[in-house]
Order: sequence, then C-alpha cells, then structure tokens
Amino acid sequence: MKQSLIIMRIYIYFIFVSLLFFSCFEKPKKISYPDTKKIPVTDIYFDESVTDNYRWLEDDNSEETKKWVTNQNEITFSYLDNIPIRGQLKNRLEQLWNYEKETSPFKEGDYIYYYKNNGLQNQYVLYRKKKDSDEELFLDPNTFAKDGTTPLSGLSFSENGNFLAYSISEGGSDWRKVIVLNAINKKIIEDTLVNIKFSGIQWKSEEGFYYSSYDKPVGSELSEITDQHKLYYHKLGTSQSDDKLVYGGTPEEKHRYVGARVTEDGKYLFITASRTTSGNISFLKDISVSNSSIVNVDSDYATDSYLLGSKEDKLFIVTNSNAPNQKVVSVNAKYPNEKNWKDFISETENVLYPSTGGGYFFARYIVDVITKVIQYDPDGNKLGEIELPGPGTAYGFNGKKDDHILYYTFTNYHSPGVIYSYNTRTKISKQYWKPKIDFDPDDFISEQIFYTSDDGIKIPMIITHKKGVKYNGKNPTILYGYGGFNISITPSFSIANAIWMEQGGIYAVPNLRGGGEYGKTWHQAGTKLQKQNVFNDFIAAAEYLIENNISSPEFLAIRGGSNGGLLVGATMTQRPELFKVALPAVGVLDMLRYHKFTAGAGWAYDYGTSEDSKEMFEYLKNYSPFHNVKEGTFYPATLITTGDHDDRVVPAHSFKFASELQDKQSGNNPILIRVETKAGHGAGTPVSKRIEQLSDIYGFTLFNMGFKILPEEVNSKIKG
Repeated sequence: MKQSLIIMRIYIYFIFVSLLFFSCFEKPKKISYPDTKKIPVTDIYFDESVTDNYRWLEDDNSEETKKWVTNQNEITFSYLDNIPIRGQLKNRLEQLWNYEKETSPFKEGDYIYYYKNNGLQNQYVLYRKKKDSDEELFLDPNTFAKDGTTPLSGLSFSENGNFLAYSISEGGSDWRKVIVLNAINKKIIEDTLVNIKFSGIQWKSEEGFYYSSYDKPVGSELSEITDQHKLYYHKLGTSQSDDKLVYGGTPEEKHRYVGARVTEDGKYLFITASRTTSGNISFLKDISVSNSSIVNVDSDYATDSYLLGSKEDKLFIVTNSNAPNQKVVSVNAKYPNEKNWKDFISETENVLYPSTGGGYFFARYIVDVITKVIQYDPDGNKLGEIELPGPGTAYGFNGKKDDHILYYTFTNYHSPGVIYSYNTRTKISKQYWKPKIDFDPDDFISEQIFYTSDDGIKIPMIITHKKGVKYNGKNPTILYGYGGFNISITPSFSIANAIWMEQGGIYAVPNLRGGGEYGKTWHQAGTKLQKQNVFNDFIAAAEYLIENNISSPEFLAIRGGSNGGLLVGATMTQRPELFKVALPAVGVLDMLRYHKFTAGAGWAYDYGTSEDSKEMFEYLKNYSPFHNVKEGTFYPATLITTGDHDDRVVPAHSFKFASELQDKQSGNNPILIRVETKAGHGAGTPVSKRIEQLSDIYGFTLFNMGFKILPEEVNSKIKG
C-alpha cells in the first residue's frame, strides 16, 4: 500500500511538471490591435513611386496621433500587466538598483565636486566639499520637477570656480535651458537662457561663456528641421537678446553642428564646424585681444580634429588627418594652419582617445575593445603604461594643469565601476571608492571570441554570463549591438544587464563595423553603400551563437537603441527566423525620410540620403525597416520603445514601423509599442521610469521565450 502511494505521488508529480512545462510554452493568442487607418501618400524618387500609408503619424501635434499613441499604450500595458514575472523583475531591479553610486570627483576653485545617488533617486545629486570638511549638497536635480523628468544635462564652472552655468532638459527634449549661479552662495544671478540645443558651455575667465544653438523652429520644436547651428557669447549680467553672434550666422558659415573650446589659460577659442556627425573644419580666435579675427586651422571636411589642450602659445590637437586611428599634433597658435602641424603622439595600430591632467598627457588606447593607458610628459616623452585592475574599460585621467591627483573609473560587463585615484608624479593608483552592491562580480565571467562575418572579416564579441552556465541552446540570450557613427562599444557594467545575467541569461555584444573600435576605416566600412556590412555582422553573431549551441532561435533576443534600433529593425526584417524577440528602441526606421526631421540630415555621413542618387535611394529602400515589412511574414515578438519628447530620432519612426508590423504580421507573436511620456532619446530618464521600462522589456522577453516563472531565484545580499 505504501509503495503504491509512493508510485501514485511520483505519477502525480510528473503530471504536474509536464503541465507546468507545457503551460510555459503554450502558443500566444492573437492580439486585437487598435485600428490604424491608412492614408496613402506617394513620393517619387528617381522615377520610382513609394507609398507611405502612415505619413499622418508624423504629425506629433495632431489629436489623431495622440489618440493613436493612447490606444497603442492601452493595448501594450494590458498585455504587459498579464505577464506574471513582470512584478518580480521590477522588485529585483529596485533591490539591485538600490545602492549608493558615486562619480569621479573634480576640482573647481576651493572645492572638490562629485555626483552621488543614494540608490533609487531619479537623478544624481551634485555635492561638494573643501579639504578636510564635511560634504555639502550643492545642486539637486530631483527638485527640478516632481516626477524627476527634468535632469541636469550639463554644467561648466568659470575659471576660478566662482560661477556655474548648468543646463536642464525638460521632458527629455534636446532643447535646453541654462541657469547661472553664484557658486559661492548658490544663488541664481540672472535670467534663465532658453532655446539652446546641442551645446556645451565654455567660460571666458569669469566674464561670460560661449554656447551654441539653432533658431527656434516655427512649427513643432520636436520634429521641425534644425540645420544652422550658431555660436554665441553671453556676458554675465546681460540679456540673452544681447548675446553676441560669434560664428555661424551667414550662408557661408552654415553648419549643422558648431562647437567651441576655450584653452585653460583663457587666451584662445577653438571653433569646430560640421555638416554631418563625422568630419569638421576648425578655426581659432585669440579672445585675449579685442576684435581679433577668426583664423582657419583645418579646412578638410573629410577629417575630424578637436582641441586637446594648450601650453602658452602651443596648441595640442587630436586629429585623424592622415591617421585613421587618431594622433595628437602640436602647433603654434600664431600659425595654427594644418600645414604647420607636427606629430606629438603619433598614430599606432590601436585607436587613440587622449586626455590631459596635471601637466601630463594620457593616451588611452582601445586594443581589441580593451583599454590600455600610456602616460606622456609635457614634451611628448613616453613615461610608461599605467597598470589597470584587469581587462575592461578605464575612463577619466582628466584634470587641470596643477592637479597632480587624477581619477579614473574601471569597469567591465560584470564589474560595477570602481573609482581609483592616480598620482601623476609617483604613477601609483589607489582605490578611491567602491560600491556596495547586491551583486557579486566573481559569480560571472566574460569571454571574448572572434567570429567570421559573411565576407570573411573577423568580428570581436564579448559573451558574459554566470559561471557554470551550460551551452545547451536553451539559454535566454540578448544580443546587443550598435554599429555606427564611429562610436566604440566597450565593456561596462549595467544593472539592466546584471539582472538579466542573474536569471541565467547570456549577454553578448559584438563590435560591429560602423563603430569606432578599430578606427576610421572600421567606421567607414559600415556607412552609406556599405551599411549592409553592419547588419551582416550582427546576423553572423546570431548565427555563431546558434551554431555553437550558446542559444537558439527560440531563446535569442536582439536589442539596440537609436542607430542600434535601426540595426534591430533591419536585422529582424531580413532574417526574422533567427530570433524569438526583437527590441528596437528609439530607432531610425524610415530611411527614406529620416533627414526630414530635426537634425536628422546630419546623419548623412553614415547613411547617405534618398535624394543623393538613384543608387543611394535604392540601397536605403532595400534595407529601410519600415519599407521592408512583408505581408504574411512570421516576425519575432516585438516590443518597440520610444519617447513622446524624442526630438533626436522622432517617435514617428517607431509609430510607422509598429503600424506596418501589426498590419502584416503572420502568426500570433505580439507586435507592441511602448511610448514613454515626458521622455526623450534616453539621457536623463528618471530611475523610476527606467526600472519600469526594463521590467517591461525583460518580462516581455522572458515571457515570449516561454517563461511564466523566473528561471532563477535570487537572494538579496550586499556584497562588499
């Protein structure tokens, strides 16, 4: 009798396990999407007609567009609300996020300044202290708006640290306001400056500062074209209307991006002007002399150059002119033209990102995506390599000429950032600050592999996961990519990735062509008529993961934002069978019209435009995600994310892509769009909104991979 009861219990147990297993993988039900009307608009490109059924969604001011967003969000959140693991993920994200964070300190006047976040604060808080004194709260962006949606987006102190100009972004928009404080007593000293966009703040002594902006658009400030950037000088105590136009006001000076840098001694203004996101010309102005002229420095739009530092009348300029991996040149400010440049730190086989501090130069190299740092003296003599804590990413090594203690942060995909102090004279690093986080880096491992793309090019990829994970093809995997704009994706810790890996997930990051990991040549290999290389590299990464049993099409998700959103959109429309989930965020998805919005035309260096030539038009049309959604195709479960205040990649891209996918999807995989309100392209998004969004993304991903319960139980424990 006892034996039969045991057998019965075993039988019941197996029935229960079987039911649980099959319930986890039951087919999703077809979603009834809001009705999205089609109002065909036809454009002619080189005698070819192209019809856009959803052009009306480009009007961000229309009540119909707003209603569409509301209806889509209702469907999306109704779906997300029924994911049983979503709440658990949110709770764990809050637990994991809730640790004190701190940034590297910097010196201004008599104070040391640094940012801190006590854990779940929506925005970092700026603190300061004098030597051997208690810390003082200096500026708290969490007080700018009740919901935390107005971040501090930039700041700059005057020469002696007496004044501070800081910029804020309302609702995530790229349009900024600038507020000026007396840094000693923290009092606002003049009216707020408004309508400033894509600008740094560069002080001239204690007198005033330079900034850049466009004329405010007549129509929608979130979508209208902005293409003539202008450099202004603002004198303290005067009205913004009296600000002096320095550069960019004439047709001859028309550029989409104009920037400026003042030398540390306050003598020279170095101006850069760009037509696109790559390549610039540069000028120099002696601001120590009244009414001095602007002198040409570099006139080649095919190259990039910027000011690194100065020593009296000697300028140090970073350039990729005849140096795809970048070098540092020196030149006398009296004769700054490029013909007079002399190599100071020569180009190497590795990409150079230099900095200065304490009178020294620090050459930070990317060697197969890993950081290497070499110190040089003021005369350009190599002093040796700085020993770093291990393979990963180190950034910092910045400071003023008289700062002999500099700071840098070291991190990788599974190690939270640790701040180190570095003595420029003794060349000794010491740990300055280490976070206490509910995550043990020693439980995880990263491995760099090199795989082969379709044309034989070797592509590096770093794969990170828990130690002991077995490659059995059933590991939930996120394949993340970017591949554009000469941007290098180097190892760094993210709480978002940490929670994924805690659940047994694999996080894989390939360094695709189009990025900057191997210099200008690598970048150009993923631009214009070579853009397909980027998508092929990403597809090859997916195939590597599948072929090596690391993952499989049932457990593989792809994720990317902005240009990475384009990557996800193009890849999922070209090879939908490879992926279970697609997560395009704030993506560039209509490649025929991207240049019609805000500063989009500035991206033409990477993409080309549909108006350039018939060849370019056809090439763009052949990979444009919006134009390549095909009727009757079984697309991955897709969660598109964007923000209603994104005025960099306007949300219309995402609106139109979602409409096409919902209309043409075959099968029951969901096609959802999540539109965040009072949010822009991503920077400065409040922690509370980021946690909500991430719990939605990971809940959606795991749920569509078949998980109704979390793969792993996590016990909270603070690690030292």
